[in-house]
Amino acid sequence: MAIGVFDSGVGGLTVHRELTRRFPRRDFIYLADQANAPYGGREGEDIVNLTRAGCERLFEAGASVIVLACNTASAIALRRLQQTWVPEARARHGRPINVLGIIVPTIEAATGLPWAFEAERSERFGGDKIEAIDVTGVFCTAATAMSRVYEIEIDKRREDLAVFSEPCPGLAGLIELGAPTEELKLVVDDHVDALRRRIGRHPDKAILGCTHYEIVADLFAAALPPGTPVIHQPTAVADALERYFLRHPDYDLGSDGRRTFLTSGKAGPQSNLVAQFWGEPLTFDPA
Repeated sequence: MAIGVFDSGVGGLTVHRELTRRFPRRDFIYLADQANAPYGGREGEDIVNLTRAGCERLFEAGASVIVLACNTASAIALRRLQQTWVPEARARHGRPINVLGIIVPTIEAATGLPWAFEAERSERFGGDKIEAIDVTGVFCTAATAMSRVYEIEIDKRREDLAVFSEPCPGLAGLIELGAPTEELKLVVDDHVDALRRRIGRHPDKAILGCTHYEIVADLFAAALPPGTPVIHQPTAVADALERYFLRHPDYDLGSDGRRTFLTSGKAGPQSNLVAQFWGEPLTFDPA
């Protein structure tokens, strides 16, 4: 038994690395759907079907809890899978299993509030005036931006936070391919400036709403004004998962510290960019 981590490609390794630090004795299986990456420009039904297939593969490999380390899959597919597929899969596999996402922990970190909290709206019109509004910029894929999940869910909890999503089409694909740092820097700089022009100023804080972007987090930090707080999803997800396992001790997560890396794409060594981020060469086995 193990913790499964699923992403369309290598971006989820950013979450995987933090989870293995937090749970060093647990077994992990990572699956990258590189044959179909990136997910950000795909149709919704396609994203649901691909995510379901990836989760099934991980359950077959022994995963008990799967973390969708992909914002696009979490935004588009997670709720449907939890409501209509996970109960059937749980009965079929005959053991406690579940699929969790990374957007809920990110929003909890961004708002400082638990997911169950919803702000009282009775005074929104004609009540006490909100004196200051902080602006949060979300850099994400086109599919995540179109879902408006960050705008909707943060607004439910904090009236004093305004959210602007900046879709970055193509960026995850460039990172997946191991593009040169100089090329990635130009793309990141362009998107940070595009968001600045749309808002009229730089955001007060930022969310890297695609796990691929964590690999080049230093480029986002350099493009934003010095000291701009950046919410890092890997830490938020690890914090949330730790709380989740305390509430649900019935999951068998393994205890051998096993690490397995699978891909639906071309097996073998990953790009130099991934090796630099990971700290050593990383090889995937065929899924």
